[in-house]
Amino acid sequence: MPARKLVIVLDDEISVLKGLERLLTAYGFDTELLCSVQEFQDCAKLDQAICLVLDINLNGKSGIEVRRQLAITNPGLPVVFITANDSEGSRKAARDAGCSAYLPKPFPAKSLINAIEKATAETMY
Repeated sequence: MPARKLVIVLDDEISVLKGLERLLTAYGFDTELLCSVQEFQDCAKLDQAICLVLDINLNGKSGIEVRRQLAITNPGLPVVFITANDSEGSRKAARDAGCSAYLPKPFPAKSLINAIEKATAETMY
């Protein structure tokens, strides 16, 4: 049986976390669900993850800033941004921060799976 792949999801909405957990599990991914930047900084298993699904607006914190810091410590980890507040400014900031994909909420389930598969295929040997 092939090794399972860990996707970390950081979003401050519990309902979004639970929905993404069901979706990712159905597609064979393991998940680590985190609901705050502090929890992410304290607990995230970044060394085991193949991808990070990251909300841009995190209860007053910036997912863009999380990605910028992550680019220093874990530059190879692909990041898929998700957001309920889509704007040209958010899209530009996400691109500039080095995201693998950008998905406005709500998005089709297959869009997220495709984004993760594409992002991780680019980082595999």
